[in-house]
This record gives sequence, structure tokens and C-alpha cells, in this order.
Amino acid sequence: MFTRITTALARLRTAWGAIDREYDADRGDVPGWVLVTLMTATIVVGIWLLARPALEQLFDRAMAIIPSM
Repeated sequence: MFTRITTALARLRTAWGAIDREYDADRGDVPGWVLVTLMTATIVVGIWLLARPALEQLFDRAMAIIPSM
């Protein structure tokens, strides 16, 4: 009986260790996500700065077409 309990505990430890390692692998790379987020924000700001004059002109023309209320 003691052998069965020992074997069951050993299997439980092995299973728990596998689950714990799998959880750690799924957590992801936090500094990597921060870097991706910052790079994306930088690209958006860069595109906005380049496109701003054209977007303002487009908006002004659209507002000129709409009659005043």
C-alpha cells in the first residue's frame, strides 16, 4: 500500500511540474510586447505627421461642401 501512495505522489509531482513548465512557457515575453507596442505607436505617429497636411486639407474641403446650418 505504501508503494502505491509513493507512486501516486511521484506521478502527481511529475504532472504538476509539467503543468507548471507549460504555464511558464505560455506567459510570453513581456519586454517583447512592450517593444512591439512602442514600435507600433512610433509608426502610427510617424504616418500621422506625414499625412497631417493632406488630412487637414481633405477635412477642410469636406466641411466647405457641407452647407452651414
